[in-house]
Parts: sequence; structure tokens; C-alpha cells
Amino acid sequence: MTDIHLSVKGLDKWYGSVHALRNLDLDIPRGQVVGLIGDNGAGKSTFIQILSGVHRQTNGEVFFEGTPVDIRSPRDAMNLGIETIYQYTAMVPEMSIARNVFIGREKRKFGPRGFGVLDEKAMASQALRAIEDVGLHLRSAETPVKDLSGGQRQGVAIARAMHFRASMLILDEPTNHLAVKEIGKVLDYVRQLRDQGITVIFISHNLHHVHEVTDRVVAFSRGSKVADVKAKDTDVKQMIDLIT
Repeated sequence: MTDIHLSVKGLDKWYGSVHALRNLDLDIPRGQVVGLIGDNGAGKSTFIQILSGVHRQTNGEVFFEGTPVDIRSPRDAMNLGIETIYQYTAMVPEMSIARNVFIGREKRKFGPRGFGVLDEKAMASQALRAIEDVGLHLRSAETPVKDLSGGQRQGVAIARAMHFRASMLILDEPTNHLAVKEIGKVLDYVRQLRDQGITVIFISHNLHHVHEVTDRVVAFSRGSKVADVKAKDTDVKQMIDLIT
């Protein structure tokens, strides 16, 4: 095992004539919360799409726990233990919390994979325990996701990742469009993840939130890394200067 959870060397991404990511070298230490900041088009989204298997790099290498890996799909990323939670979490509003926690990984009483009878009781019990583990207390795992607040939905998404043994979470704008109280709860989730030794990549345009919960801040501009500093050694004004 290595103290560097994930590392990229010479990472480039071209979209036609657009050079979206330029010769990126970056180490993500195990168990840290690393904030990614930058204006629109800076390269943050391209970077996380490569890590999450949505797109492949044009050049460069990705190392996971010291081993070179080829992340060709979201399934490859999940098999490594990398889970991405987007601003608009991939959930089905009409379905229950339990069904959303196990979506694509449903538990069945019997029958071949992809068929058979769902084990609704087991999924409900495990889903409720999973959301309680992240400090989210709801009366029933049968509650439809559409009845949850934005902060609660983020909690369910994080609980889902934790239940399936994610060792690295990528949080893409997790506090966007949330009320103040819910923002506080989501930031608490991030602190809990760090306390549990989970590596977190935290992407946000809200620099106050980034500064509050991260150990390190990495700034991107025009596809390049322009800074990599300890959060305690910078402040919000300096972070603004880095990306502008």
C-alpha cells in the first residue's frame, strides 16, 4: 500500500482542436480531502471524467495505489473503488431510497443475474443502516427519493458509495443549490469521510466551502494545474487570485 492513493502523470485530453487538459501531474494522498478549483473550462470536469471512466485521456498515465490502471468505463472506476457523486445525483425520484441505493446492484432472493425475485426486505434493511452510518436518520428506506431534500439526497448518494466500499469519492458541486442548513450537513458528511480514511476530491465554485473542509487546494486554469497548496496556507482571497 502507498500513501499516494491516486497519481496522474503527463495527462492530456484533446477534444478535436481543444486542448482541455495539458500535461497534468498530480498526486492525491490517501485519506485527504483535496479541493479542485478553477473557472468554467479550466479542466476540472475533464479531469474527473477521466478518473470516473466517462472519457479516456489522450496521453498520460493514471496510477491507483501505485499500479498503472486503464479506466475505460464507469464500471472500471467503481471496481477500483472510485465513486463519483455529481451535482445532480443519478437517482430515480419515483423509486424508494432502498431501490436507489441498490440501483444496478439489486439483491435477489433467487434467479440468474439480472433476473429473479428482488429481496426487498434485505435491501431496505441494509439501505437504512447505510444511511444511518453517514448520520442521516430517516424513518423508512421505502420513502421515495422525490420526498427528500437536496441535502438528504446527497447523503443517500454518499451512503450508497460507502455501502459498496468506495475508497475514493469524487464530489462534484455537492453544495450547489442547497439551503444553508443543508450545506452544513453536506460539509459534515465530507468531514466524516475524512475521519473514516476515505479519500475525497471536492469540486466546487464556492471557495468558502472548499477552504472550510479541504486539506489541500489544487487550482486549474486553461487546462493546466497552476497551484497545489495546503488549505491552511491560503485563504479565499488568495484562491480567487489563483484562478483569475
